[in-house]
Amino acid sequence: MNRTPDAVVELQGGAVAIGGRPILRQIDLTVRSGEFVTLLGPNGSGKSTLIRALTGLRPLTHGSLALFGTPFASFRAWHRLGYVPQRASAASGVPASVTEVVSSGRLTRRKLLRPAGRADRAAVAAALDLVGLADRARDNVATLSGGQQQRVLIARALAGDPDLFFLDEPTAGVDLPNQHALADALAALARAGSTVVLVTHELGPLAPLVERTVVLRDGRVEYDGAPLDIHDAHGHHHLHPAQTEPDPGFVAPLDRDPHQDGEVST
Repeated sequence: MNRTPDAVVELQGGAVAIGGRPILRQIDLTVRSGEFVTLLGPNGSGKSTLIRALTGLRPLTHGSLALFGTPFASFRAWHRLGYVPQRASAASGVPASVTEVVSSGRLTRRKLLRPAGRADRAAVAAALDLVGLADRARDNVATLSGGQQQRVLIARALAGDPDLFFLDEPTAGVDLPNQHALADALAALARAGSTVVLVTHELGPLAPLVERTVVLRDGRVEYDGAPLDIHDAHGHHHLHPAQTEPDPGFVAPLDRDPHQDGEVST
């Protein structure tokens, strides 16, 4: 694999099959340090599968992956990655406070069985402050709204102080005030130089943060370039993979399938 000096993600020829069915095909994707990249495309296009492949949760069937310049097979710096999964709940069924959930994000920074120290407590407090939930730190996470729980999960990822964040549909089912709170938190990350890879079906308040759009369709990269709006990315207009500017005259209806872009429909 030819290395890009400032790349934090390098995927070449990436392919994933689930149950023998090809989901991703010949994906080439490089994400550079400090970029804010959004992955768009119709439901079933492979966006969530790609995120799982980049985090090692879904093995590649073909291709090569490097994180921070290290081949994935040799990568061990898991504290450098933050991941917020799709449609997750911060409530596990076991009573836990907001602080306890966010504190679990520090585990990759501590040795096994080592108790939380001053740095851990400071990181948790800073993460809660960043997502606007410092005043709910002692509350049972199950008492929070869905949008607030999503912010708790982002705080958990933040607490580990990673350099690279993967977020899969963080605004799905989240009301507008919580979307703005999420956008504020991600804007602060972007200003601090963090790298963000975001899967979404609705940009909303996140749109001004996006520096680059990658569109997937049928498991392939159809477009990689300047930011697109949701209608262009989900419409029937065919975008050439090498295209770097959206067609200013094209406005298409949102193309939505009844299936979700999750583990089953990819």
